[in-house]
Order: sequence, then C-alpha cells, then structure tokens
Amino acid sequence: MSGDKQKIAIIGAGLGGAVAGSLLQHAGFNVDVYEQAPTFARLGAGIHMGPNVLKIFERIGVAEKVVSISSTPKFWFSRDGLTGDYLSRIPLDGYGATYCTVHRGDLQQLQCETLLPGSLHFNRKLTRIDDNGTDVHLQFEDGTSAHADIVIGADGINSKMRETLLGFEKPHYSGWVGHRALIDAGKLKKYGLDFEDCVKWWGPDRHMMVYYTTGRRDEYYYVTGVPHAAWEFETAFVDSSREEMYEAFAGYHPIIQALIESTDVVTKWPLFNRSPLPLWSRGRMVMLGDACHPMKPHMAQGAAMAIEDAAMLTRCLIETGTGDYATAFKLYEINRRERATRVQSVSNANTFLLEQEDPSWVYGYDVYAEPLRSESAA
Repeated sequence: MSGDKQKIAIIGAGLGGAVAGSLLQHAGFNVDVYEQAPTFARLGAGIHMGPNVLKIFERIGVAEKVVSISSTPKFWFSRDGLTGDYLSRIPLDGYGATYCTVHRGDLQQLQCETLLPGSLHFNRKLTRIDDNGTDVHLQFEDGTSAHADIVIGADGINSKMRETLLGFEKPHYSGWVGHRALIDAGKLKKYGLDFEDCVKWWGPDRHMMVYYTTGRRDEYYYVTGVPHAAWEFETAFVDSSREEMYEAFAGYHPIIQALIESTDVVTKWPLFNRSPLPLWSRGRMVMLGDACHPMKPHMAQGAAMAIEDAAMLTRCLIETGTGDYATAFKLYEINRRERATRVQSVSNANTFLLEQEDPSWVYGYDVYAEPLRSESAA
C-alpha cells in the first residue's frame, strides 16, 4: 500500500485512534492524527490489555514493551465483597499472548511514540467537519484546518464525528458512577493482607475492581461501579473523598477498608451509555471505539474493542485501498458489529467472570485470524 498517497485523518489520539494511526502507517498509508488535548498527562487510571489486544500490538512491534511496563496477572479472581469468599478463579494464561494491567497514561505514551514523527497534532479540537463528496474539510477550534480523503472518528462517547453523522444527542447517564484511585502499594504492607494482582470484589449492587498498574507492582489501582441516582455535574469527573468511599463500601471486606484507608486522592466519574448506532459510516467518514459502541467498563474491554476496530478497519482498507473506501467501510462494519455488540451487551450487564466460566471468546479472539466476511455472507 506504500503507493497509496490519499490522506487519512484520525480524530482523537486515545488508544483506539493512536493504534489505528500506527497500524495504518505501518501498512503504508498517509495518516495524520488530530487530538484536542494540548498534551497527554499521566492521569490516575489503570487499564486491562488482554491477549486479544496484545496480538494486535505485536503487529506494530510494541507487545514486548507493553508487557515490560505492565503487571501480568495469572488469574482474575472474583470475590464476595462482604465475606471474601471466592466466586471464581479465571486463568489468564493460554490465549496466545500475555494478559496485562497497566497505567493508561504509560500505555498511551507508548502508543503515541509508534506514530511517525510529525503526524500527531495536539490542541486540535474539531469544531466542524464537511464531506463534500470529493474530500473532507476539517475545521479546528484554534483556527487551523485540514483536508483528508477519508476521516476516522476515534473521538470517544461525545464524538463530534457521531454528531455530524447522526445529529446531536446527549449520551444516557447509566445511573452508576465509577470511583478511581491510585494507591502507593508500599502503604499496603503494614496490613499483612493479601492484595492480589487482579481481583474484582462483588457486592449486591456495587463492585470494586483492583489491580497493579506497573511491572514493579508499586502502584495499586481501584475502580468501582456504584449506583448514583443522578449526575448533577457538568465536568467529566469530580473529586470524591475517603469518607464517601467508606460510606459506599460500609461493611465490606477488610481488604477494601484497607484500600480506602490508603487512598490519598479519589475521583468520581459518571458512566454513560448510548443505544446501538444505526450506522457506523457515511460517505468518507467512519467511526470506531466509544464513538461507535460505548459500553460500561465492567468487562475491561472498552479500549480493547476500539483497538480491535482499528485492526479490522486497517485490514479492510488494505483489502480495498482508500480509493474504494465505501467497500472497506462496509466490510469493517460487517466484520465488527456482531462482536462489538456482544461485548457491549455483556459489559453493560456486569456479569462477566462473576462465576467460573471460559472467557476464550474474548481473550482467545485474534482479529487477524478471522476470515473477512463479505456483505452477502453476513
């Protein structure tokens, strides 16, 4: 594809957008990535990268680097949040690649470094996008503009691309919030408790997912899912407190109490949903990840689905070339909609790995091993 000089623009340099850019550039496409943030900061959040994603990272030569900066748990434990009883012990080996838990900021930096120099543009908040049939004009808040032959929207649940294709519609507040906190693991030594590598604590109506985010295991992270009747804040998140955490998890296991006691800073994030979209592309524009199929984070597969989308879209563009983008976009949706919708549904239900089950349909999946289905076969 090195002779294909048509320009591809990607809106959003999150994990889906950055990996899409890198995969497409490795395939020889001419790609620029536009990110609204002025720069990336190492914000306090962890992320799971399962074997289904590491197989994609191998294609851009970063799988070993990701493993080197990650914790690599051998099991996903599910435990009763009140009694501590084990509900499941799910092996994370045997799916063809390593299972990683890592700091999102560390992973983001690594992925951005795989992009060609000069192709990642910060401080580019998209304000207008016009597909005139010949090319696509992009207008940014800082007054700059750009043109591209096709545009990939990887700009999250509040996607400007989605708004352009389908009109403005606020995402639905799910009735849940997630608390996020990073803990200095050294603080935990005094308790004499077993802080496992990857464990989800389940209560009757709430949970707490906990894991290490570095290979040194010096940083322990938790994220919750807690009912919250209304989201009354306009910002993406607000500060929470140790006191609020104690209230939310009153009576829960001593390990959870120790985590809360060791918390210095905790934030609270609303969890939003959208209904399945009637279309994933139109004209020269196509979407991936949360712009296309946002989901609650309860399976730890949201970013993974964006990255799988990026890999499949790249496969389809290699198959057709950018000149036949319409066929590529159709192939992409046909080959992604069923899996993305299934993961979205299971994640929103929040039952994944609660009991002993085989997760090979998730972790054993290899986007490159799947035969490309045509429209007639779908």
